[in-house]
Amino acid sequence: MVHYIALYQLNRDKSEEEFEDMIRRSRVRLHQVREAYQLRCGRSVEKATDFGFFVSADFESLAKLAMFRDDPNYQRFQEEVVKKHFLDPRELIFETDPGKNPKYS
Repeated sequence: MVHYIALYQLNRDKSEEEFEDMIRRSRVRLHQVREAYQLRCGRSVEKATDFGFFVSADFESLAKLAMFRDDPNYQRFQEEVVKKHFLDPRELIFETDPGKNPKYS
């Protein structure tokens, strides 16, 4: 099992209403991708943090993560939300099965 986390920086100040709309659109797009389990996205509760938005999900393998990234709904999320409102994300990928070689995830 692979856990994926993407942290995003806003490229400019947003009103609370605009930010809520971005979160809603993100959830609508990303929850349509079948490869992702335990998909979550939301905002930071700390206003002073560099990363104000995150997306996280679990995948059965790195191949499923690649399928997630190729999915049209993820691509639409990238176009409608990420490219318009955020700087490039910082992505982190973790192996969650003890004793398993990440190479074979």
